[in-house]
Formats: sequence, structure tokens, C-alpha cells
Amino acid sequence: MCDYSLHNVMSTPAKVGDELTTTSFPNSSTRGFCTSAQPEVAVCVLPGTELAFAREIECDRVVGFLPHRKMAATMARFRQIDLDKPYAHHDALELPDGQVILLTNLSTGQRATVLQLPAVPQPEGEAKEHLQTETPEHFPAIL
Repeated sequence: MCDYSLHNVMSTPAKVGDELTTTSFPNSSTRGFCTSAQPEVAVCVLPGTELAFAREIECDRVVGFLPHRKMAATMARFRQIDLDKPYAHHDALELPDGQVILLTNLSTGQRATVLQLPAVPQPEGEAKEHLQTETPEHFPAIL
């Protein structure tokens, strides 16, 4: 996250342990995450980030007066979809049962904790250096 329609909203990257709240941002039809300390700042979540919601995840219905739809899950992994469609919403949550829901369809006011960020690939040189320092030289070669 940060979807195309949030480019005019201040943002900050998500960190492990962040307590997030689903919100609607001013001058945008897109929903996303913020912290209670800075409700006007979008928290950008990387694809692969794992989130734990305080309660069952809820989505708004198309018809506003109907009750929120409960998704029977409290855990989700953030991902992006339909990247080939530049003006579509891309930010989504994948639930444990495989269901994918757009972040902009989430009901506002839900709380979630960032459990884990995706692994960041190391540059090739750093990975080789790490392997060399982890391999003790005094072990005999196994033939």
C-alpha cells in the first residue's frame, strides 16, 4: 500500500509491531491504514506483510445500510492485484482460505498489528560475504 489514489497523502512505511487502523483519507475514495498517533498519514504496507486483526475482518457492503460482511478471519497477508490496470485499486488482503479482498472495501475503524514484513533480498555480494563468514574453515571437507 500506498495505492495510486493516495499519492497526495503523506505516508510512512510499516514496521513490525505497528498498531494500524483502517481509515478513509480526506480527498480520496481509497481506504488504507493509519496509526492512531497520526490518522492523517497513510501507513504503506509492502506486499507479503502479515497482519493480525484484533477482531474478525469486516468489509462494507455495496448497499450502505446493510451490516458489515464478516470474513471469518483475523489474519491476512497484504498483496497487490491487477497491476496491469493502472486506474484500478491494487491493494488487497489475502485471507488464509485464499479469499482476496480489496483494502478499500474494508470497514473503517478496524485495528491490525503488523506481525511480519516480507524478506528483503540482499545484494549478491553481501549474501556471499555472509556465507563465507558463517562457514568455519576448520571443518574437514566431506567427500
